[in-house]
Amino acid sequence: MRPSTDRVRETLFNWLGQDLTGLNCLDLFAGTGALGFEAASRYAHTVVLLEKDKKAYANLLANLALLQSSPAPGVVQILHRDSLEFLKQQADNSTNLILIDPPFQEEGLFNQALVEAARICDDRVGGGIYVEFPANRSREQIEALVPAWHCGKYLEAGQVKACLFRSRRG
Repeated sequence: MRPSTDRVRETLFNWLGQDLTGLNCLDLFAGTGALGFEAASRYAHTVVLLEKDKKAYANLLANLALLQSSPAPGVVQILHRDSLEFLKQQADNSTNLILIDPPFQEEGLFNQALVEAARICDDRVGGGIYVEFPANRSREQIEALVPAWHCGKYLEAGQVKACLFRSRRG
């Protein structure tokens, strides 16, 4: 597990803003849940965290229980599911913010998840598609996967690159 660093996470939420009120959010490959829980704390309407690994899933449930002492106003749901299979079952334009931080060694999984995310994401009311990927991949390679989207915000931090994609449809 390679959780998002504090610097990267802080940058993401500076890009998105402090208030995510009304946004429906998916945290794919949730791991520690840091991104999804942060979105919930910023008033996202719903946050669904998906994690396939049993141990990480159990930790997410434990973390959610700890966070209930200061509950977020939105709905937080944690699912023990395969993120890619979940994405394939979602309707077009059904969510506003998608957070993608898969295992870096699984390039094909990342590519498929980004393509599916572009299909289901509707960022017209805010949000977008946030991705983290290894430094050995270029921004242009990642952008080429989703031509109807552009990397509006970009960050390089050590061995990690990150983009916040926005739809080109305006």
